[in-house]
Amino acid sequence: MAPGNDSSVTEFILLGLTQQPELQRPLFFIFLGIYVVTVMGNMGLIILIGLKPHLHTPMYYFLFNLSFIDLCYSFVIIPRMLIGFVKQNIISYAECMTQLCFFSFFVIDECCVLASMAYDRYVAICKPLLYKAVMSHQVCLILMAGTYAMGFVGAMAHTGCMLRLTFCDGNIINHYMCDIPPLLQLSCTNTYVNELLVFIVVGINVIVPSLIIAISYTLILSNILRIRSTKGRSKAFSTCSSHIVTVSLFFGSSAFMYLKPFPAGSLDQDKLSTVFYTIVGPMMNPFIYSLRNKDVKIVLSRTFKKRVFS
Repeated sequence: MAPGNDSSVTEFILLGLTQQPELQRPLFFIFLGIYVVTVMGNMGLIILIGLKPHLHTPMYYFLFNLSFIDLCYSFVIIPRMLIGFVKQNIISYAECMTQLCFFSFFVIDECCVLASMAYDRYVAICKPLLYKAVMSHQVCLILMAGTYAMGFVGAMAHTGCMLRLTFCDGNIINHYMCDIPPLLQLSCTNTYVNELLVFIVVGINVIVPSLIIAISYTLILSNILRIRSTKGRSKAFSTCSSHIVTVSLFFGSSAFMYLKPFPAGSLDQDKLSTVFYTIVGPMMNPFIYSLRNKDVKIVLSRTFKKRVFS
């Protein structure tokens, strides 16, 4: 991806999460630790689901893809962020656009996967007798193919529109990555098309999945309240609780970031909001799903016992 013909900027400087020197080293070790935990947690969940036939179900198929997506966009964001804590973080125009492209792709993918997981839980709880027929292997493949297709289209649209902008003199990005809002503030050309695209693409990929999730859980709650057995209610709630936590963390912070007029709010607030769904979320998801999921805990316990006593 080469810079636009009219752009005189060939590289950008990422200011990072903070410009306070005394915080750079502590934050480096904190986020390095987060990165290691994120990689180990998501890789562990991917390997566990892949190797255990007991977990080869639609629910864990979507969880497998969620962990893969979280792992990928952690690779896209955190290593570049860590550089900014130890030295001036200079990124070329091509690298910046590439990071924006992959980041957009994986974030949109996550939105769609979370919506698919909510639909899966709806079918499992509200239509248990039809679950195997409705959530067949073919249906799961179609849902995931649609997810990655949506991510690809959205990423190409955002990146293509960003490439048409001209960056004349300003090349300092007040962020730890190449994200849309700070890049739009640097452009010396009209950004109306880009802003409109953000509202359209982000609106579709946040509002539509949010509606699917809201409708699914409204129907699930209605169904659960009709269950007379306390044990049955508890089991139904436990299958959804981990997903609700993940959805709240991801959609809450991403909606705050993008579904507002540009340039409303400070970029420092945007950076803090972005940390939650790009860094904290991918780190927490494996623990949310493993510690609150009975099947995963059983498999982990059996695997650990085999390793210890073998």
